[in-house]
Amino acid sequence: MSLPVLVSPYGPHAQLALHVHDLTIRGHHTETLLAADEAEAITLMLGDRRTHRVSRLGRMYALSALGRLDEALRIAEDLIADQSELGGPKATDAKILADTAEVLIHLGRIDDGLHYVARAMALLDVAPRKGLRYFSAMASLAEAARGAELFELADEAMRRSIASFENPDDLYRSAAELTHTELWLEWALRLEQVGRAEEAVALIAKSATVLNFWIGQGIDSPLSAALLAVCHAKSARYEETIALAEELLPTMRAAGQHHEARLLHLAHGLALRAGGAWRAARREFRAGLELAVLRSQRLLFQYELAITAVRELPDEATQLVLDSLHGQVEALWQLRLDRRTMLRQAYRRVELEAARTSADQAAASDALTGLGNRRMFDRRIDTVVAGGSLLLIDVDHFKDINDRYSHGVGDRVLGEIAGVLRAHCRHGEVAIRFGGDEFAMFLNTGEEEARQIAERIRRVIQARDWSAIVPGLTVTLSMGLAACRAGEPGRDLYDRADAHLYVAKRSGRNRLAAVS
Repeated sequence: MSLPVLVSPYGPHAQLALHVHDLTIRGHHTETLLAADEAEAITLMLGDRRTHRVSRLGRMYALSALGRLDEALRIAEDLIADQSELGGPKATDAKILADTAEVLIHLGRIDDGLHYVARAMALLDVAPRKGLRYFSAMASLAEAARGAELFELADEAMRRSIASFENPDDLYRSAAELTHTELWLEWALRLEQVGRAEEAVALIAKSATVLNFWIGQGIDSPLSAALLAVCHAKSARYEETIALAEELLPTMRAAGQHHEARLLHLAHGLALRAGGAWRAARREFRAGLELAVLRSQRLLFQYELAITAVRELPDEATQLVLDSLHGQVEALWQLRLDRRTMLRQAYRRVELEAARTSADQAAASDALTGLGNRRMFDRRIDTVVAGGSLLLIDVDHFKDINDRYSHGVGDRVLGEIAGVLRAHCRHGEVAIRFGGDEFAMFLNTGEEEARQIAERIRRVIQARDWSAIVPGLTVTLSMGLAACRAGEPGRDLYDRADAHLYVAKRSGRNRLAAVS
């Protein structure tokens, strides 16, 4: 299960989604789905799409933990589609990509999953490395890497996640460190299978230290108890293992906490087998196998069942079964190494795609202001449809500003105007500088709201203290607005907006003209 995003920066009704994520952290996945039903119904009714998205994210985690991967993938695909409409910080986008990668990897779509991992890594390379968003996104990247058994990448991602943590809430810090501990234990079990016992022992000891700390802090987490039981079993503390399993297993199974119960069955089976209780050990391993939802989890229990059979009845047949499983484990370990190469290649492809995109953006950008240029305008003008508007803008008497104060002052004026236009662009909207003192804006709204935006921009420019640049300087704008009609060609839309701009200039400047 991935760590939840802390939702307080997202949406006005964030507490609804926070409750969903808190339940997920505690392992109450069935309750999570019920809470998500309620939160999503309320946020849809209130029109709070950002909080609705965060609640959907919590639902996806719960579905993944319950093994309902196809349903989780559908939510992941919806969340990615929402990114283009709702937008968001790079770390938030990276988190959604990493969560999607984890589901794809668990479904066996490794190539697709690694491509999403690479995209998430590329975004996180340029994202701010502090704060809740980065913390949560790195934790999601770690879970995706762990799903592909890229343990080194997962370990580094969790280290960065925890290092970026700034929130004083122990619930979220403990969740991160427990997730890191579970990664170490899974890594240790795999190392044992391929004969690297010393490394496994070190990881188990490190895990036990972290678990004992948080249990000592009074953190109420079924996962911490289950992981500690595995540590005890691997450290030959069998009586403590059996006591924990017998105390907690019935409650966890009754509560539907299958993830934690599976770990307890593993620990219990290891402890019983060490005492020669072969039949009881097999019972525990089979019970854990029934709760396994991933191929790697199933292979672990199959391996322990084979070892149990060989120790109980050490004959040629059982040894052949164990040798066959061991060969499969070795092959999977080699496949893990191949995936590291695949990820490097995927990351390189993402870098090349980003470089091409950056080059395209540079070619369509105005060097002075950073806005779009005429090339971008030509691309966009024929994409405007009914419901969108085109706003053309001229700086009044700009030649006089250059002549009276200097071209350097004129450039500063253009830069300030560009900043105001950029600030008024919503997601999917674009501001353009044609050259000289001519600007344009593509707005995703009809005439009435576009008028309001244009007037707001005009008033902001008029009210600005331009004397801070040079004493006596004043700047105003003339504007022409046209709302796109159904089926109207881009050239016709431009001609109407330009005609309105001419009207604004002829009527005294410093005004908006938008004749319907």
